[in-house]
Amino acid sequence: MSRRELREHIFRLLFRAEFFPQEEMDEQEQLYVMHLAEPDGVDAEYITEKVQHILKKLQELDERINAAATGWRTGRMGKVDLTIIRLALFEMLYDDDVPTGVAINEAVELAKRYGSDESPSFVNGVLARLA
Repeated sequence: MSRRELREHIFRLLFRAEFFPQEEMDEQEQLYVMHLAEPDGVDAEYITEKVQHILKKLQELDERINAAATGWRTGRMGKVDLTIIRLALFEMLYDDDVPTGVAINEAVELAKRYGSDESPSFVNGVLARLA
């Protein structure tokens, strides 16, 4: 699976965290991985581990986003945009394999695919302030 495909699966699974309590996320991860088109043990493990790491850092990520997104608190942001920003910020801060520019570019691409018409520019603007 390519990095872009992995990131998209991470985004989709992380998005579920907006709708399910934390204690149900293990089950959600298992269900998600079970329904992947080609569940590969290594890729599935990478996806679930990264989601778990992001969820552990959620409060810190949200504090940084709130500080950078003038006039927009995480509670007001669309769930798609917020999930994309969280994923990209995590990669910018904690994933040494992903350069900041790549994290931002990939976030904008996810926003184009899953967000509203305004999502790409919003995501890009918030992440530019966080970079």
